[in-house]
Amino acid sequence: MSALLGSHDRRFDYHPVIGMQWEHTRVAAEPSGERFESTNWLDARMPGPPVHLHPNAEESFEVLQGSLDIFVNGKWTTLRPGETAVVPPGVKHTFRNGQEATKAIVRIRPAGRSEAFFRDMHRLIREGKAKRFPPKEPRTAIYAAMLYDRYPDFIRATGILSVAFRVLAFVGKTLRFDS
Repeated sequence: MSALLGSHDRRFDYHPVIGMQWEHTRVAAEPSGERFESTNWLDARMPGPPVHLHPNAEESFEVLQGSLDIFVNGKWTTLRPGETAVVPPGVKHTFRNGQEATKAIVRIRPAGRSEAFFRDMHRLIREGKAKRFPPKEPRTAIYAAMLYDRYPDFIRATGILSVAFRVLAFVGKTLRFDS
């Protein structure tokens, strides 16, 4: 069963670390819940996250304004207003924004721990532990790796980045980074 959030705890501004703002519009009342949904405002030329996968959930992107480039299994596709792309569970993907600001809806089914992941990412930014994504300095890279390490049931890095993230998460734990 899904629940609508109160307005006081559903808006997330990821600036200046990531060029986007989110409003969580639907979350699951429990981990096995129906879906997580967020309206996202992406700045022009936002590079997007690294290639990743969601082992247990599908992710969909619906463009409302602007355009969004979606990378799925080695191929880029541009979505325009009214278009949607669905990425099945376990499929490698990412996204990026082009030359104009974009508004899109992201849905994750089942919701699992997606909301907790995005709240933790926002907390790292708010606390100054993450300075820029993609990371340009070691400390932010360690915190990003530790974030992914905390949510392997929701998100996983792919390729050589998965190895690097495992090493960096280990380094962060060894150095007792407070994540």
